Amino acid sequence: MSGLDLRLEGDALVTSDGSRRYRVTPSQIALFGEAWLSTEGETQRAHYDALAPKYLTNLELPHTREYMAYLDRALLDALPARSLGVVAEVCCGAGEGLRLLGSRAAIGIGVDVSTRMLEAARADCGLDGTRAFVQGDATRLPLKSGAFDTVVMFGGIHHVNDRRRLFAEVARVLKRRGLFVWREPVDDFIVWRALRAVIYRMASSLQADTERPVRFEVTRRDLTDAGFVLDRWRTYGFLAYCFLMNSDVLAVNRLWQYVPAIRRLARFATLLDDRTLRLPGLRHAGLIAIGSASKAALA
Repeated sequence: MSGLDLRLEGDALVTSDGSRRYRVTPSQIALFGEAWLSTEGETQRAHYDALAPKYLTNLELPHTREYMAYLDRALLDALPARSLGVVAEVCCGAGEGLRLLGSRAAIGIGVDVSTRMLEAARADCGLDGTRAFVQGDATRLPLKSGAFDTVVMFGGIHHVNDRRRLFAEVARVLKRRGLFVWREPVDDFIVWRALRAVIYRMASSLQADTERPVRFEVTRRDLTDAGFVLDRWRTYGFLAYCFLMNSDVLAVNRLWQYVPAIRRLARFATLLDDRTLRLPGLRHAGLIAIGSASKAALA
């Protein structure tokens, strides 16, 4: 991005020197991505614009909602018991993260490459003046440096291959001692790594070339290099996660919606997964990592 101040002129944002114009949609989404998407970002934009309807439908399945509620509680428990201030949700999709944070995010800015996802986020969050959504690349964030108290990514890191550049961008937009929080697919456990290798090649909803689950040691190294201190890392989701989630990827998982009392069964399944991952030696064996890191005071 140019780093210049912007002003609204009609249906466009214009830089202070008048050299660049960025379209703004009728629903007030700034299309920075039209000028600043990387090659990988453009691939992801086309993929998720097409996938959006299936993805959004999957989120409403009863068993998905129950398992997500478990993961949401785990995420909220990992956050500090205070306001998160000005929050950026990177790779925001339909804005699920900002909805989950609610009033804990005083101001929320969502960034995503997919305009269809952003339109869904805008429709759901409304126009109350505390939320805004912009199209942009996670490795070229259209956000002001040092302006955010918190950055969250809920399922976005694994879509970005250049993690070092991503984390450098997150560090850039955060204030000193700012907080970075994520919830991401992880494949430190060899069984899940092998299973995902097969599924990624078979499922049309996934892109093996542009999606890569996180790993603990590599992520900690890349965060440290970007000026972060890793504060928390815990994994969630075991066998029940495989059957109850990702119905947009595995069509067979959609059949659970027709099972009587599936919500109650799903809640019981989350308890089994949680207890399994508390067994000795299985702390890092989950399918989803919830973690947080703080930007160093001098970074």
